[in-house]
Amino acid sequence: MLGVGLGIGVLLALLGCTATEDCVAPQDKVSQLLQRMEESVNFEEAANPSVLLAMNLAGGDSDGPIHKWLLQEIKEEAVRRAQKDMTSGQVALHVLALLSSCQDPQRVHALEQTLDLISVLQQKTDEEMAKLEAEGIPKTTLYSVGLDTLALCLAEAGGAQGPSVALAKQVLNPNRPISVDTQAMVALALACVYDQVELQDVRDLLWETLQTVSNSFLNEQEERNGMIGNIYSMGLALQALEATRKFYAPREWDCAQAFSRVYAHDYQQPMAIAQVLPALVGRSYLDVAGLDCAATKNMSPGQQLPLPPVLETHSIPRAPIQVHYCVTNTLQGKHFHDCTSVEVPSGSTLLRVMEEAEKKDSQTFSFQTEQTSWGPYVTSIHGLAGSTEDRTFWKFLSAGNALDEGVGTYKPHDGEHIQAEFSTY
Repeated sequence: MLGVGLGIGVLLALLGCTATEDCVAPQDKVSQLLQRMEESVNFEEAANPSVLLAMNLAGGDSDGPIHKWLLQEIKEEAVRRAQKDMTSGQVALHVLALLSSCQDPQRVHALEQTLDLISVLQQKTDEEMAKLEAEGIPKTTLYSVGLDTLALCLAEAGGAQGPSVALAKQVLNPNRPISVDTQAMVALALACVYDQVELQDVRDLLWETLQTVSNSFLNEQEERNGMIGNIYSMGLALQALEATRKFYAPREWDCAQAFSRVYAHDYQQPMAIAQVLPALVGRSYLDVAGLDCAATKNMSPGQQLPLPPVLETHSIPRAPIQVHYCVTNTLQGKHFHDCTSVEVPSGSTLLRVMEEAEKKDSQTFSFQTEQTSWGPYVTSIHGLAGSTEDRTFWKFLSAGNALDEGVGTYKPHDGEHIQAEFSTY
């Protein structure tokens, strides 16, 4: 697979993907990922605004049934839940999805109601900022605040400058390490605000921050042969580098090298595909407000090129593997550390391992999940649940290293030791 990825990377370079020109992936690669993402849409589950957003940016069929269903469901979900139990980041994603569909987020009409989603977002962003200023941490995460700021900026609703300054200071704080995906989301937000703000001291701060983040991404890419963060943070990192070119100029970005790492990975997770697709067509979330919806109709890559053939599959017995699984809590209440070994078919996900462990001992290894846009998220193990108030969650590790995939997609190998550790963030 790596050889194929590098081959496409060379092809991309020959096609003209240089630092001075737009970086765009081959059309068949975009079509394949777009089709895979669209086929992941389940009409029985909640609509994912990130999927609609990516479809619009990557040229998905805006007249097709999937697009129409996603748009309607996202409107209805916003009207039902935005003011009640959505986080600020969830509201922001709904705003971006609507903007990319040429819908007015200040007048979302569904279920015989009309909602000003921008006002809801501003209120929730204010709550994030109040806690960030009082306690040094937001109500949810810095990633969400970056998403909030980006959505407010692109909607030209005002209210983005204050959060942008706070985010810039957080990123420049050497005592606060920030993940690649959070830095990338913040960079997209600050790049948007920079083009709108007039105060010179704010512009200077944003420029310094964007220069710092973009150059750190370029440094890491050079040092790690194309990788920035992990394969699941690459989508946002590539979007950020595409959107911040003027902040690292005259330095050049070897996009072919970065793209080759993306081609070498077989993306299956719809959310990961949704984040990487815009970058592969030379776009970023900054482009959502400028899309010409009329012009992009009938421009689906799936319509322009024949779709990849569907391979016939047969049920082949898979050899069993053994996985060692431990659950540990040394933070709250009665501490525990329990381990077991389970046998599952090779290629099974970590979720399957957890289910088998629960069958062996339903009390010790009991767990609960909730469905998110990134797949199933483990909310509790052994009756102990994570909490946003305490900033606790269940972290999964292999040989002491945090997993970069969720339990629904990570596939342990034979003899692997997996640990679920109750942790803080």
